[in-house]
Amino acid sequence: MTEKPTVELATRILTAYVARNRVPASNLPELLTEIHQAIDHLATPRQPTLQRPSAAQITASIRPDAITSFEDGKPYKALRRHLTLRGLTPETYRAKWGLPVDYPMVCATYSARRSEISREISIGQQQRAKLTLVENPKGAAEPARSTA
Repeated sequence: MTEKPTVELATRILTAYVARNRVPASNLPELLTEIHQAIDHLATPRQPTLQRPSAAQITASIRPDAITSFEDGKPYKALRRHLTLRGLTPETYRAKWGLPVDYPMVCATYSARRSEISREISIGQQQRAKLTLVENPKGAAEPARSTA
């Protein structure tokens, strides 16, 4: 048994090739080396090369109704959950794709709607607080209870 499985695989490929083709004996070492290098090249993992988006692509990814993710190309109203599922934070996502620091994580319409809901909720809380103050002013004595 050889030290490397790639050497053994290369010899098996060479043997199969020589069994069906005429090859001069002087070319065998060179052919074996070429096959082994090809197998080694296939065995080494490739580093994926990210093509950073251009300024025009970054601008196009921000629409009022959705923000297009550079990870999968799909539109989202908010990117935070999508990025969390992929193990990214907004900062790492921006750094990975070369996006500006102020790149939004939420689309404009969704952000406006959330803001509107928040204002409605807080207005309702303020109105309830005023009603309780009107009903029970601090200086007023509580009505006497009749013991009849």
